[in-house]
Amino acid sequence: MADKKIQIGPVEIGGGKPFIIAGPCVVESRDIAFAAADEITKVSQKFKIPVVYKSSFIKANRQAGASFASIGIDNALKILGEVKAKYNLPILTDIHNTDQVSAAAEVADCLQIPAFLCRQTELIKAAAKTGLPLNIKKGQFMAPEDMNDAAIKATEEGNSKVILTERGSTFGYHDLVVDFRSIVIMKNLGYPVVFDCTHSVQKPGSAGNSSGGAPEFIIPLAKAAAAVGVDGLFIETHPEPKDALCDQNCQLKLDLLEAMVGEVMGIWE
Repeated sequence: MADKKIQIGPVEIGGGKPFIIAGPCVVESRDIAFAAADEITKVSQKFKIPVVYKSSFIKANRQAGASFASIGIDNALKILGEVKAKYNLPILTDIHNTDQVSAAAEVADCLQIPAFLCRQTELIKAAAKTGLPLNIKKGQFMAPEDMNDAAIKATEEGNSKVILTERGSTFGYHDLVVDFRSIVIMKNLGYPVVFDCTHSVQKPGSAGNSSGGAPEFIIPLAKAAAAVGVDGLFIETHPEPKDALCDQNCQLKLDLLEAMVGEVMGIWE
């Protein structure tokens, strides 16, 4: 694991201690957000593993224009703030353009640059200027060593609190494949590395106007990443993925989270 330590709210990550980033793909309602936060907190306490709560306040990367995007930015950010206050969980959320940075930074403890936007220089620089930690997801089209250039865009703004996330690479049109060498390569760049075990099972565009997925591979891939030495796991989880408003086919069912973390911790330890 990376020796570098980064503080995300009250949670210290890196330095050899595993951590988890988890939560629903997008803020759908207060009830779903709180249900996820409640279970994530219980898992964190049981396994004594630090957790960062992740949920998007808006989904901009949608294949079809009619796909669900948000319950409203202000409302979604308000709910994330309530999760933060009630559960004392640090918040990670993604931004898609520079206009969203200041509003997101008022609530979030870590800003995420989505995979499709990891080459957007002005977005990374604007996020870095907040002083918050950045989680930059490796694009499906990017070689792992090239993520160093993305990280440097942040560090040049005086922000060295950078995390890199592996989430699979494009393999044909409707599939992703995980090259576990990417984790080792990005760790050697000197940043904590996270493995997104849920988006890595996505099948982009394979379900008509939305993405399909193979959720049966979430846990095996997470265990493999732990064995390789990844610093943290990124897990999108929902009480009922089949009813989720986005990524129905690649979110982990919430009641499987405890067993999954137990299996992975056995490998990490």
